Amino acid sequence: MNDEPKQEMGTPEGPVGPVQGESAKTYKLAFGALVAILLVAGLTLVNRYWIAPVTQKKSAAVRAAGTDRPLAPSFSATDLNGRKLALDDYRGKVILLDFWATWCGPCRIEIPGFVKLQDRYRDRGFVVLGVSLDDSVEPVRDFYRELGMNYPVVMGEGRVEELYGGILGLPTTFIIGRDGRIYSKHIGATDVSVFEEEIKELLATDGSKESAQFTQVGGVHRGEEIELGDPAEIDSEIPGVNLSKLSPAQVAQFKKVLDSLHCDCGCKMTVLECRHKDRACAVSKRIAREQLEKFMQPPV
Repeated sequence: MNDEPKQEMGTPEGPVGPVQGESAKTYKLAFGALVAILLVAGLTLVNRYWIAPVTQKKSAAVRAAGTDRPLAPSFSATDLNGRKLALDDYRGKVILLDFWATWCGPCRIEIPGFVKLQDRYRDRGFVVLGVSLDDSVEPVRDFYRELGMNYPVVMGEGRVEELYGGILGLPTTFIIGRDGRIYSKHIGATDVSVFEEEIKELLATDGSKESAQFTQVGGVHRGEEIELGDPAEIDSEIPGVNLSKLSPAQVAQFKKVLDSLHCDCGCKMTVLECRHKDRACAVSKRIAREQLEKFMQPPV
């Protein structure tokens, strides 16, 4: 801004002649137009950087509070104490499902809070379930004893990760309601108060129907959208490809097609070999799915 004293406009000394009067009028019109332009620009900026983000965040919260929340994919495993654990066994409880690892610093920070939540809400129908993504069980056992973990922990494997949409960062934590539906997903270290608020809200429901009023504390951030894997693709004879519409004879024929194509990821394997040896390979998955579309097209 110019700090020089402002000059009064339209107050010249002596009478204002016709030329001066027209100049003053022109100036006022120009000044008014400039104010209008600045006002529109200002409103645009306010809408873009203030109102719009708030509205979008509110819309995301409304979507999160809507219906049709996905059911948590079922899985079974053996916990660190050798007991069989199935997610379906906990139906009717509120579940905090934590994907973590001993080498993950933020995971270590969160776990003492989970121990306290387990103590505080166990009798009200709450349970923490840990899924360790460590490569071996030994460090998990040591860590479990060291922190006095008081809830079941199982060793994760590829299928469980895929069922839950692929675990791209640790920790990743899901909150599951009494009705078996996933209500929130949190990636990265999260304050225990956030989990506690969501848990208390879901504990207050009877689980007979979906809780339409639930909103994820803090809103849904990028990457926290709940997107699950398709069991028909995960458990397929060709991992990542849904073969449910093919007959056994067609599956065998389709395998020959993929075994005749080379994967472009640099593995020097056929597409079929790559799908079996590297389930995470996006290249062989893409090629296999493209080939399936062609395979299922009716002959011309």
